[in-house]
Amino acid sequence: QVQLVESGGGLVQAGGSLRLSCAASGSIFSRNVMGWYRQAPGNQRELVARVTRGGYTDYADSVKGRFTISRDNAKNTVYLQMDSLKPEDTAVYYCNAFPPPPGAWGQGTQVTVSS
Repeated sequence: QVQLVESGGGLVQAGGSLRLSCAASGSIFSRNVMGWYRQAPGNQRELVARVTRGGYTDYADSVKGRFTISRDNAKNTVYLQMDSLKPEDTAVYYCNAFPPPPGAWGQGTQVTVSS
């Protein structure tokens, strides 16, 4: 059974920070690449950052230098440290494997950045 449980979202002022966490079931977390995605109202879901089991990371240009993705392979957990947040970062954030298996998404965690 696939389980993805995201947490850590909230309301923060522009320039602030949040740390998101995602607990993933073994069937998902065993995949080489895990990612954080986000979906703002009216927009498609987009990949924000991804990390391999070995720790290689890759970021969307819009968050490069502000967000840091990491994973704890012993805890089946993926993290997203978000600094210098901007109002345009407002979205529901999800984690999943990359590429994501069809139909397997968690409930996400809402991040709202006020100006």
